[in-house]
Amino acid sequence: MSTRTWLEDHPRIHHAFIPVGACWLNLQEGWWRIFRKTALAGRSFANPDDITQATAVATRQLNARARPWIWGRPAPPTRQLRRRYAYIQRGMQH
Repeated sequence: MSTRTWLEDHPRIHHAFIPVGACWLNLQEGWWRIFRKTALAGRSFANPDDITQATAVATRQLNARARPWIWGRPAPPTRQLRRRYAYIQRGMQH
């Protein structure tokens, strides 16, 4: 069965075209990349219990250093302006 036929049989489902290079819009992709790197990379598992344990450990580690997601660029740091010249008031001279 082709995709087009399946979509015609399921009218409530609509196909959405995603632009190339827009995968960064899906935050889940980034999370999966981090998760795969911390929990699954370079490991082999003998049984499902090992996968469950690795998942639990990686989730605890990721949650321990989790920070709120802030969309956009952070504001530039504020710095105090230095005075270019310092004026010293002296007594009147003749």
